[in-house]
Amino acid sequence: MSARARALVVAVALCVALPLVTAGPAASETDPVGVWPLRPEPQVVRDFDPPALPYGAGHRGVDLLGQPGQPVHAALAGTVTYAGLVAGRGVVVVSHGATRTTYEPVAAAVTVGQPLGRGAVLGSLELAGSHCFPRACLHWGWIAGDTYLDPLRLVGLGPVRLLPLWRDEPAVTSPVGLWLRLWGAPAGTPFAAGPW
Repeated sequence: MSARARALVVAVALCVALPLVTAGPAASETDPVGVWPLRPEPQVVRDFDPPALPYGAGHRGVDLLGQPGQPVHAALAGTVTYAGLVAGRGVVVVSHGATRTTYEPVAAAVTVGQPLGRGAVLGSLELAGSHCFPRACLHWGWIAGDTYLDPLRLVGLGPVRLLPLWRDEPAVTSPVGLWLRLWGAPAGTPFAAGPW
């Protein structure tokens, strides 16, 4: 066996073994399945934009267009942990174990400690304190510990993941691809197409 062939065999063996050695913990659970807090499905007027720093600028939830007095529903089943005013704005917080959802501005129809089912009415949307005044918007948040999450993930939406846009050749990121390129294989050449 030539030195080149041995190097190729070693590269392939590393590519197979490396992911097994460096694999992290099993994939985390999928996001819980929730419901929209406003019905019918509302227009999202401002997207989630998490801050880079704990007290940095950003948008720690989404704003959903609604109507004053419209019922606000719990996105997930849980227990009310706060229902009252924050800076003059009605806020309801529902705990779901490791996470919690927030809703504002809301005139609460629930009390602290009250269990809620998914979709249960927790209050009504208020105009005063709206993030998109003079329109009425519900600011809907989702938090795990101190980390803000995109609440649109609860209804099957969330960030769009795009594949990279290549110029002339695809980017080579796998160890096999790197070895093949080092040994003179043109980009995009199938593994079994050699010799190069």
